[in-house]
Amino acid sequence: MGSLYYLIHLSGQKKKLSWRRRIKMLRDICRGLMCIHRMKIIHRDLKSANCLVNKHWTVKICDFGLSRIMIDSPIKDSSSAGTPEWMAPELIRNEPFTEKCDIFSLGVIMWELYTLNRPWEGVPPERVVYAVANEGSRLEIPEGPVGRLIADCWAEPQNRPSCEEILTRLLDCELALC
Repeated sequence: MGSLYYLIHLSGQKKKLSWRRRIKMLRDICRGLMCIHRMKIIHRDLKSANCLVNKHWTVKICDFGLSRIMIDSPIKDSSSAGTPEWMAPELIRNEPFTEKCDIFSLGVIMWELYTLNRPWEGVPPERVVYAVANEGSRLEIPEGPVGRLIADCWAEPQNRPSCEEILTRLLDCELALC
């Protein structure tokens, strides 16, 4: 069915994205991220355009062109990575990074699926870069458990939740819908 970005923003199929379906999609992305992190891979360009959706609404992560193999200490890599609207501040600032930079990006996808809006719409990418990296700016955080989870994903890297914790919290959000 194309990328998650296409599905949310361009396909006109937003109406088919029930809250339960969106939570399931986030869980798919989280499980994929957990798998690549277990293989010691940091994606570095996780965004809705790099999440493909099949006809069963299952989401798979793609485009590993900017990924790096994890080592035991934070990685310093001066090559630019990612797309500004989804990038963790430490990546924007070319600081050492860990797999937690992907958790920040997952938080942006979570925000995107929650609001069904484009992140930083109408804001020039260079302004996003400066605001996120230097001013601590973040998208407006929604109320409730999903909002708290998004905020936690946007915390300082060492305080961001693991994929396992996010998965548990997403399951709690899904069960709360029943």
